Amino acid sequence: MEERDADAQLMLRYAAGDVRAFEELYERQRAASWRFVRRLVRDPAATDDVFQECWSRVIASRDRYRPTALFSTWLYRIAHNCCMDHWRKSGRRAAHETLDDDAVAAAADTPAGNPHEIAVVVEKSRRLAVALAGLPEEQRVAFLLYVEGGLSVTELAEQTGVGAETAKSRLRYAVARLKEMLGADALAR
Repeated sequence: MEERDADAQLMLRYAAGDVRAFEELYERQRAASWRFVRRLVRDPAATDDVFQECWSRVIASRDRYRPTALFSTWLYRIAHNCCMDHWRKSGRRAAHETLDDDAVAAAADTPAGNPHEIAVVVEKSRRLAVALAGLPEEQRVAFLLYVEGGLSVTELAEQTGVGAETAKSRLRYAVARLKEMLGADALAR
């Protein structure tokens, strides 16, 4: 596991006192983990707080970290738990989706290009945000853990506390529904 997971190696180096390893790890994982939190929390005002709490927990857990799974599996478990904590504290499951913030995030993640290319990326991001908001929560979580978190179906099942077949079904239904809403080729990478 350690040999094929460069992020786990960075986390182990950080636990041993190498601050630069943490900086590299954070830079490698920052954008995807922020998008994951943003798409689950769906509250622009709370996203940064939940994201910061997630990384605070990573820092606080550095001495206990053991690479028994991919680092991203561990990170997204923490992020998912932080989102659940946010929902419990706020007394609601999710807030209204603010599409303009997703468009800004998409534009920020877009490498410099011409205005037309940026507009296309922003529009695709907006359409995806609307489609994700239309999914049942269990399917949205499954899809985001799989796509943003890079978790396998087995890891997805473990993360969400369901059986592998249930996790696979949630993911399959999410993809089918997104294809229906966005068009069959919209999810192609």
